[in-house]
Amino acid sequence: MRKVIHESKPNSSWKIWLTLVGVTLSFLGDSNFIEKRQNRYGDLFKTHIFGRPTIIFIGTQANRFLFAKENQYFAATWPYSTRVLLGPASLAMQSGEIHRSRRKIIAQAFQPRALAGYVPAMKAITRRYLQKWENMGTLTWYPEMRQYTFDIACKLLVGIDGATETNLRDWFEEWCNGLFTVPLGLPGTKFSRALKCRQKLLDRIEAIIEERSKQKQSHPEDALGLLLQARDEDGTPLKVEEIKEQILNLLFAGHETLTSSLTSLCLKLAQYPHIKEKAKTEQDKLALEDNLTLDNLKQMTYLDQVMKEVLRVVPPVGGGFREVIQTCEFQGYQLPKGWCVFYQIGRTHLDEQVYSHPQYFDPERFGPQREKDKPPFSHIPFGGGMRECLGKEFARLEIKLLAAELVQNYEWELLPNQDLQMTTIPTPRPRDGLRVNFHRR
Repeated sequence: MRKVIHESKPNSSWKIWLTLVGVTLSFLGDSNFIEKRQNRYGDLFKTHIFGRPTIIFIGTQANRFLFAKENQYFAATWPYSTRVLLGPASLAMQSGEIHRSRRKIIAQAFQPRALAGYVPAMKAITRRYLQKWENMGTLTWYPEMRQYTFDIACKLLVGIDGATETNLRDWFEEWCNGLFTVPLGLPGTKFSRALKCRQKLLDRIEAIIEERSKQKQSHPEDALGLLLQARDEDGTPLKVEEIKEQILNLLFAGHETLTSSLTSLCLKLAQYPHIKEKAKTEQDKLALEDNLTLDNLKQMTYLDQVMKEVLRVVPPVGGGFREVIQTCEFQGYQLPKGWCVFYQIGRTHLDEQVYSHPQYFDPERFGPQREKDKPPFSHIPFGGGMRECLGKEFARLEIKLLAAELVQNYEWELLPNQDLQMTTIPTPRPRDGLRVNFHRR
């Protein structure tokens, strides 16, 4: 039996400790960390990050094996900083029957009927921000996009209007900054600041829960309303402590990755004006004018291709962690119990056996004729298996709605002398924040 490839390490224990910390910092800070090691070791290799031996999985077959063996060989896990800051009661941390039952409850907030009900509020917030950006004329788009997605997430998931005008936004930013960090609790560290802001966020969510509980009329139209009405198998309501952490988890999922994806979409459309014009032509042919609905958005097939290609080239999530709960074998390599596996999304999306000229931005690769040739688990921006992102249709709705408004009514150009290289923690974004001139067509 072959063994997993090991990276070389120094001999002394002190040097080993420094190397392991250094590797984790490199993993967090070096956007080419995986690529460098893949080029040297192949699609399956071992490293040591977040204090644990970790096997990197890359490619369609690795994804298929991993997702199919959930709860048999693998269980979801996260770095310590993420586990602490999301909380043990959040969906991301739950497993087994609890995970299944909670996922079933929360999924109701992302069913087609619920999504259709979100469109009016999403359009109103979108148009308010578009008007704001038009008035600004010149802007740095990434921080503006963070406010936009936070307002939408807070409104549609928790029922909070104008969240960016409150302390919630600052607390949320500090909390997000600590999610994927070295978990040092020393005063002034990102992790320490994130812990304090986490408690402030939970206290605010608890106050909202108390307000909702006093109201006679139920509010099933958002995720919080569904959680407040939910019952266990024995008819017991969910505990407030769990609801708070579930909501915090949803706000993160509905904000952080969407901000990244929308910023990447705007960047790519600016870099490829002919693609933007083709999306505009589709809008003109549909002649929807002000009538944007869930069904109408589904008619925008080329815009859908653009979105898929953006998510392929710049996936908002780098990958996912699993713990090996039973020693198993994949392609002749032993995966020992207790080790971690990190499945890598970005490098999977650059597989030349699946995507010809993968470095090119080409929405046509997701056209009807070419998309059918792609094997399962070769395009996984939302993960896969039983832990595939619950809110993926919510994300697609928000991306397409903003994109439709943008290409139909606005123009934007990249400002010169800015760094467009991506920094990746916690999610990809241009280093200088994407500075543009923005104006109506």
